[in-house]
Amino acid sequence: MNTFGTIFRLTSFGESHGAAVGGVIDGCPPGLELDMDFIQSELDRRRPGQSRITTPRKEADKVEFLSGVFENKTTGAPIGFIVRNENQQSSDYDNIKEAFRPSHADFTYQEKYGIRDYRGGGRSSARETIARVVAGAVAKIYLRRLNIDITAYTSQVGDIALENDYRIYDLSRAEDNFVRCPDPHVAEQMIKLIQEVRYQGDTIGGTITGVIKGTPVGWGEPVFGKLHAMLGSAMLSINAVKGFEYGSGFDVAERGSRVNDSFYNDNGRVATRTNYSGGIQAGISNGQDIYFRVAFKPVSTILREQRTVDMQGNDTIIKARGRHDPCVLPRAVPIVEAMAAITLLDACLLSKATAPLHP
Repeated sequence: MNTFGTIFRLTSFGESHGAAVGGVIDGCPPGLELDMDFIQSELDRRRPGQSRITTPRKEADKVEFLSGVFENKTTGAPIGFIVRNENQQSSDYDNIKEAFRPSHADFTYQEKYGIRDYRGGGRSSARETIARVVAGAVAKIYLRRLNIDITAYTSQVGDIALENDYRIYDLSRAEDNFVRCPDPHVAEQMIKLIQEVRYQGDTIGGTITGVIKGTPVGWGEPVFGKLHAMLGSAMLSINAVKGFEYGSGFDVAERGSRVNDSFYNDNGRVATRTNYSGGIQAGISNGQDIYFRVAFKPVSTILREQRTVDMQGNDTIIKARGRHDPCVLPRAVPIVEAMAAITLLDACLLSKATAPLHP
């Protein structure tokens, strides 16, 4: 299960402390001119060591395309790429070689496969998301041609949250600060909290909000390929994600008269007066903004002593070493955008297969 998508598909490979991570993109339409600087800039947004509130691991994360691209255009062949690992410190993990870190993949990977790469979490490491960001950047380039824009931002860290919905903010300002929050005042509070938590050897979680503008009516494949189900699958596959909601989400526990989106004629186009549905009705895009929230748990690696058991079942104490994020949210923003882009392009290509016939 290392492949995501139906027509536009990404297969990823690699481990945190292996030689490289990478992927193969299948189904990308031929003739798409790739902006290599843009693709690298998306990776730069995700890479470690970019601010004082992220892991200090230093990686250039330079992508190398191996196939499927000729003269900067996609050929229709599989697009292979790699990003080499250059700054591993595997010795940092020697002390957990025989122990299971709380809330990590150590125990379940060992039980399922009978073997695990304990260095940096191996395949379960968030370093795998490099492949998603590359594929997402390619998908974004295609979606730009359709005037579809995808933006994500940090909307909550711990108990510090934005009070207003996305329409109140200039979302482009999210890139102005380390935490990627569009409100500079709230961003400073979030950064301060992350620094406090880091100083205490702890970690903290929060939420990321995603907004997709420009999606046409008709994308999504009911009943099992509903657009919100596709987005939910994409987001829940990201490391540390514990929850997904779109539109009104859990706040929809209301009277129908308060949350129904009534229709009106907007200069010859059917539109809705409100958007409690989050741009998706019956699993199909309705032309309004698609918006959603993704909940991230605190990073499981904390720099404190924790009780656990070793591989023989003996009680023991461990204390993690190494370089770790105190909060995953700032670096997860481009990953959320990438998975949304992959999903939207896949939905776009699927919609062509189910378009009605016209005489």
